[in-house]
Amino acid sequence: MRVLLIGTGGREHAIAAALAADESVDALICAPGSPGMGELGRCVPVNANDPAAVASLAVTSAADLVIVGPEAPLVAGVADAVRAKGIPVYGPSREAARIEGSKAFAKEVMAAANVPTAAARACRTPEEVAAALDEFGAPYVVKDDGLAAGKGVIVTDDREAALAHAIECERVVVEEYLDGPEVSLFVVTDGETARPMLPAQDFKRVGDGGTGPNTGGMGAYTPLPWAPDDLVSEIMTRVAEPTLAELAGRGTPFVGTLYCGLALTAKGLKVVEFNARFGDPEIQPILSLLESPLGELLYAAATGKLAGFGPLWWREGAAVCVVVANEGYPEATVTGRPIYGAEQEGVLHAGTALDATGQLIATGGRVLNCVGTGASVAEARQEAYTLAEGVKLEGAHFRGDIAANI
Repeated sequence: MRVLLIGTGGREHAIAAALAADESVDALICAPGSPGMGELGRCVPVNANDPAAVASLAVTSAADLVIVGPEAPLVAGVADAVRAKGIPVYGPSREAARIEGSKAFAKEVMAAANVPTAAARACRTPEEVAAALDEFGAPYVVKDDGLAAGKGVIVTDDREAALAHAIECERVVVEEYLDGPEVSLFVVTDGETARPMLPAQDFKRVGDGGTGPNTGGMGAYTPLPWAPDDLVSEIMTRVAEPTLAELAGRGTPFVGTLYCGLALTAKGLKVVEFNARFGDPEIQPILSLLESPLGELLYAAATGKLAGFGPLWWREGAAVCVVVANEGYPEATVTGRPIYGAEQEGVLHAGTALDATGQLIATGGRVLNCVGTGASVAEARQEAYTLAEGVKLEGAHFRGDIAANI
């Protein structure tokens, strides 16, 4: 099977590594890819957000399966353009991807499907925002209605800061604050059948102890030793399956990964957000434990044959991901500095490139993902931090409390 993987980040590097281990995948093309992905397959240039360009590449590459990694191409309609060429694609249509592309649309779908979530108000004017903030009270939760690379949310006790964030966005959703630990669950689906992956927990704030601004994610771990035994089945029954049924009933079946971001509140399980793809950095540790062949799994989903695939198989133990970020992240970052130590096994590229001399350099905010595995979360955590400490990048930083005290 020839697979075309669209994307360039740590999520895509993790997917590429799992595909390379799948015996059914005999050719892997990464577009545009990264230096790390280039060691696993052939990298070719493409504008990942251009539906026509990706569809053309899928045809010229003779791809048997196209996997669209990031959210922006999905919202742009890349999956639709590839499907129009008659090529199986793992990733939802533009209409179905609105579950991530618009927070207001996601709330509408959840209301129709009776999915538990935070009370919310969609707002366009400062006056509407102010009224919603007063209605829900502190802590204030304000979300950019559109895509914001994981950084469009502010949670604060400062009402003025919440208002200021809202004014920077064209449209926002103001929500009630949800207490309790957060959980991520990825659901692979062909629009009818759905298969859950392992639950994970990520760390959004940039600093130890959950301090500082929100980021795209500074680390994650799986599984969750503290979670109730029936957590995954409850999420599937109360959240994933009703949501997928609602989307299918609207004539927009969801094919791909439905990411369920949830809070386990004092009043029960509630949805924080949906995404339309594998989440970063949770998918990195999850895929390091997956024994099922990823290429076969995603091909089954893309071709409507997931019901015949069976339950997923997992290795025993745990996995932890620690993100090494660039100086200044999540604000303006310094780029172009050399990176050393990225050749260690378990280090995935998230924001890297090769300069004219062939030197690996940092090009993004989140630069590397260091994934450790072990018999327990503690063992996996130790391995992940050993990898992170072996990376040399001037100004780099990472949280020191990922998966601590689990």
